[in-house]
Amino acid sequence: MIDITPATVVQVIFLAREESIAEAQLHEFIAGLNDDEKAELTAIAWIGRGSFEPEEIDDAIDTARTEATVPTEDYLMGMPHLAENLESGLEMLGIDVSGEEEDLL
Repeated sequence: MIDITPATVVQVIFLAREESIAEAQLHEFIAGLNDDEKAELTAIAWIGRGSFEPEEIDDAIDTARTEATVPTEDYLMGMPHLAENLESGLEMLGIDVSGEEEDLL
């Protein structure tokens, strides 16, 4: 079960798509999340790229917490296709974010 709001994840997706324009904003935004949100965000990205299945969300979150060796913002920003992984992860978890995306644009 995740507690991070879809709006938070969509904000990261939006900033990640902006690439260099929003790089500092993305770094700051992720850094400002609490530890639970960081672990959940990482887990969602892992599910989106196929490292975990949606039903393994709790295991993915636990793994994100225990295996964090660098700041989450650095790890996620170094992940190829971060925005796509997060979007896919949300979809695989059955979370519809279409309204959240419209609010950001």
